[in-house]
Amino acid sequence: MLTISNLTAHYGAAQALFGIDMAVAAGQTVALVGANGAGKSTLLKCIMGLLKPSGGEILLDGKPVTGATPARMVRLGLAMSPEGREVFADLPVLENLQLGAIPLNLPKAEEKRRMDEVFARFPKLGQRRTQPAGTLSGGEQQMLAMGRALMARPRLLLLDEPSLGLAPIITDEIFAIIHQLARAGTTILVVEQNAARALSASDTAYLLAGGRIVEQGKSRDLLLDPALRAAFLGAASHDNPSASRLGAAGLTNIRLEKQPMQTDFMPAFASAEDLQAHQLKGLKWTVRHAYEGSPAYRAKLEAAGVTPDSIQSLDDLRRLPFTTTEDLRDGYPFPLKSVPFEQLVRVHASSGTTGKRKVLCYTQKDLDDWISMFARCYQTAGITPLDRVQIAVGYGVWTAGMGFQLGCERVGALAVPVGPGNIDMQIQFLLDFQSTVFCSTASMALLMAEEIHKRGIADRIAVKKIIYGSERSSRSMRKKISELFGGAELFDITGLTELYGPGAGIECPDHDCIHYWSDYYLLEILDPETLKPLPDGEWGEMVVTTLCKEGAPLIRYRTRDITRIIPGPCTCGSVMPRHSRIKGRSDDTIKFRGVNIYPSSIDTILSAVPGLGSEYQIHLTRGEGGRDNLRLVVERAEGVGASRAPEMAHEAVHQIKRQLMVSVDLDIVDYGSLPRSERKSQRVFDSRIQDEIV
Repeated sequence: MLTISNLTAHYGAAQALFGIDMAVAAGQTVALVGANGAGKSTLLKCIMGLLKPSGGEILLDGKPVTGATPARMVRLGLAMSPEGREVFADLPVLENLQLGAIPLNLPKAEEKRRMDEVFARFPKLGQRRTQPAGTLSGGEQQMLAMGRALMARPRLLLLDEPSLGLAPIITDEIFAIIHQLARAGTTILVVEQNAARALSASDTAYLLAGGRIVEQGKSRDLLLDPALRAAFLGAASHDNPSASRLGAAGLTNIRLEKQPMQTDFMPAFASAEDLQAHQLKGLKWTVRHAYEGSPAYRAKLEAAGVTPDSIQSLDDLRRLPFTTTEDLRDGYPFPLKSVPFEQLVRVHASSGTTGKRKVLCYTQKDLDDWISMFARCYQTAGITPLDRVQIAVGYGVWTAGMGFQLGCERVGALAVPVGPGNIDMQIQFLLDFQSTVFCSTASMALLMAEEIHKRGIADRIAVKKIIYGSERSSRSMRKKISELFGGAELFDITGLTELYGPGAGIECPDHDCIHYWSDYYLLEILDPETLKPLPDGEWGEMVVTTLCKEGAPLIRYRTRDITRIIPGPCTCGSVMPRHSRIKGRSDDTIKFRGVNIYPSSIDTILSAVPGLGSEYQIHLTRGEGGRDNLRLVVERAEGVGASRAPEMAHEAVHQIKRQLMVSVDLDIVDYGSLPRSERKSQRVFDSRIQDEIV
């Protein structure tokens, strides 16, 4: 939108700007940061036509506007809120606002319409519309200056020191409004001494010193770069912020009191050979650890003719026996346990059938590894200590909530642990806490997106990224979630309780694959029928073997998830291997609102209700609001009258809710009305996803 080339400016003989080159793209928020006298306000004045540059060029939409008058710049789509507010103290709020649109010669009806929009955005101004501007507080005058600029409905809004002289709580309010304007599509160029504020509220930034650009780049990179912080903070400390080279210029509020935090969770393998050497070492350790620590594993390995010394290369992985969900249920409540009880610090469980849940035990090292894996996922998604992460997944015995929260805290972001459901509270927290990241299942994200759209608050929330998992989602569903969330970026996170939990991999920033953490586990893609390895690129069942898991290691565990290995390097630059997003399952397990449900568990519950027959169907649909629905169609037993249907339906729904923790709709039909087949009857009809996932 705006391009500046080799711009210079003078005040008399004194030169203020020296060869400024910068660009502002449409839809971006760009920050100009620097100390007093750096040239920030001078640059804005040149752009707005308040000061004629002494050299260089300014282009708007590719057309030269260097030296244009302020009135012409307003007509071209620019408006400015100046440093110090510059309101007309003796004029009432209404007339101050009218001045902002004078160059446009608006009809009275349109002027009133725009003024109503300003009052809707700044309710305090609406309450003081007839009050002289000079009697307003500093924060209210800043709102008035911004409202006056917005009367022109600018495509590019220039803000000069919007937080100057304001109390921190008022500054928070002003920057929340700036964010809302950006979400609504306004391009913003903001000048700020408070560098931390400006950098955390912008997409890209330019750092000015002595009239020159000394650094530029993505705002978050600049704010978190240790060398840059050291250069600008100098000898500053929490007790002596004035020792900064920028003095009180704003960088002094960058968490000086916080201990240095780890920012890179990626492995440092120099080559594929180094990674393979690490994997072989981990495979040898896992086989020996399981052989010596777990009677169940020892029996399986001996039956396969394998001892720890048998493992000499990664190819020996194929000699190892498979582990399945049946092994976990047979060993309940501590299946695959390979360490003494005194080394265990936690258990987690996934949903299972009729009380036999898949329970996994963890040592402290297991938890530390899991948290590091999750932090790696957050790093891949670009989450930093500046983010506020609203976690809307289940807590308790399930792995989801704990993983999302502990990983969030490891990267230093602010966790907002709301848990699932409660849409009103989720919305309130998005608005009040200005959460920048939302974590949930795909269906919960769609439900929230619909609610945000219905309430018309997309421009008032701060969510930029959505991290979701636990269930499949189509491309159209992802597109709808992103659009209704105001353009948020989506990241599909993978994992399962048996493999630590969520966080075993995450969608690539280029959004064409899942990168998985192959230094923690090996991944095979096998034909689900023959269990033979499939070439890279072919869809098959994901089988995993852990490399350092102590409490309950996995050896060739059949996840039943269907995916494919994507060969070759990734365009995002990550060295970690990758697979496609999960396409489905090789068994008949279904995911409903984040819960694993096995048709056999429903069969068991229905068979215990007197009067119900043996034939049933499970119908899964997704409503307009994105909420998944499960409807059961069940036959009455032969000879049972229709009058008993209400009591049987009530009992079946109650038992399903009690045992599986899901709510279902249930229809009881006549005996013999459901189709029979000589082969296995189709019981699950899932129409939630209608288009492709990749």
